[in-house]
Amino acid sequence: MDLQLLARFNAARSGRKPAILVTEIGSGAQRLVAPSDITDADPLAAELRARLRSGKSGLVELAGGGQAFLTVSVPPPRIVLIGAVHISQALVPMAQIAGFDVTVVDPRTAFATPERFPDGTLLAEWPADVLDQLALDPYTALAALTHDPKIDDVPLAAALSAGCFYVGALGSRKTHGKRRERLLEACVTPAAFDSIDAPIGADIGAASPAEIAVAVLANIIAALRKSPEPKGEGGRP
Repeated sequence: MDLQLLARFNAARSGRKPAILVTEIGSGAQRLVAPSDITDADPLAAELRARLRSGKSGLVELAGGGQAFLTVSVPPPRIVLIGAVHISQALVPMAQIAGFDVTVVDPRTAFATPERFPDGTLLAEWPADVLDQLALDPYTALAALTHDPKIDDVPLAAALSAGCFYVGALGSRKTHGKRRERLLEACVTPAAFDSIDAPIGADIGAASPAEIAVAVLANIIAALRKSPEPKGEGGRP
């Protein structure tokens, strides 16, 4: 393997950037593909885009004969929950079972306690103070669950700016309407705001915190697995 190619592949992996190493079985020729490299003229375009969504490596047939092996590297998906509320208490273990790394952020120390979130997923800080630490990216989902604009608005805007694959917010349509006014004043575009999942979660008639957690997780998984196309260098999955 070309060492420079290997170094670029490893750099992409360590930097949470998606990439695919294409190796032609017959010739041994290799190329490294980022989402922004894929054009419709590439005979493997559809396969490459599908692999970026699934994260699965494997053999593919080439149009001119022969095979290529696609070594796929995509960052592990993760979830950031704004609000150490009852919904988060139910959602954290379910999301972990589904394979997500989860972080809960809430500055309210009455809610953000190790007793309520005992497995080290908690940041008892204002979201604005830990945005660098959260490192939101296209393989991150963010759900704002506090109803408090002082806590929710900054991370919502940051998640939209970072291209998080899912952004959701708890609250009624009236609450969301007021949220729209505030975030548009904060320079969020109407199109970006309209991508927020609100009222949050799948429409399953959820009522209890645990049921709402199921509804939220369902929409996060749908956004991860059914997203139509990757986007840009950071490529939404």
